[in-house]
Amino acid sequence: MDGYKAESAYFATLSPDNTMKNSNKTVVAEKLLQAAAIRLSPDKPFTWASGWKSPIYCDNRTVLGQPYIREFIKSEMCSVAFESFADAELIAGVATAGIAWGALAADQLKLPFVYVRPKPKEHGMGNQIEGSFQPGAKVLVIEDLVSTGGSSLKAVEALQRAGLEVVGLLAIFTYSFAVAEQAFAKANIPFMALTDYPALIELAVANGIVPAKDYDLLQAWRQSPDTWAQ
Repeated sequence: MDGYKAESAYFATLSPDNTMKNSNKTVVAEKLLQAAAIRLSPDKPFTWASGWKSPIYCDNRTVLGQPYIREFIKSEMCSVAFESFADAELIAGVATAGIAWGALAADQLKLPFVYVRPKPKEHGMGNQIEGSFQPGAKVLVIEDLVSTGGSSLKAVEALQRAGLEVVGLLAIFTYSFAVAEQAFAKANIPFMALTDYPALIELAVANGIVPAKDYDLLQAWRQSPDTWAQ
């Protein structure tokens, strides 16, 4: 990644064990709340496409319309990529929400970019991976959000079938479900996120965004999201 230099020492703050420092996670979570990309509603939970009831809804696409927060998230993402995935030769965004963030990161890192569809096109060239790449290249996958990790790992598998070496996956936010952590470990894919659910909840309670009485309720959801109920 010779084309990229860290913009400030602030962003180059990964701890030695290759995990994000809590202070960084808190700042990123604060930015996502500021952008209204994350909403918390333990009293009136959201319903996900899976049917799960959830006290949180995350839509990081909201950040794309807010230039200063977008720049912050992009810079943080590039710093983590530069520090922890320095051998990456290619950036791959996961369709659809990861495409914009992958393209932004690739532009700043001065690396080629591709994106991965959920499945091959049913017309034209029938591509699942869009863009030019060299087989054997080391690729960093960019996601906006990780829940169970299923869709992210499908993209990883598509890249691997195409002869690419996936060096890791980097997301903006993760719910920190155990099933996702287990899935990435089983696939032997290093996974990092700029911030996560535990950091978000600590921040939200500390700042009165949600009342302290809801803390245990919010933590219980992460432990068993498929059976969680009011």
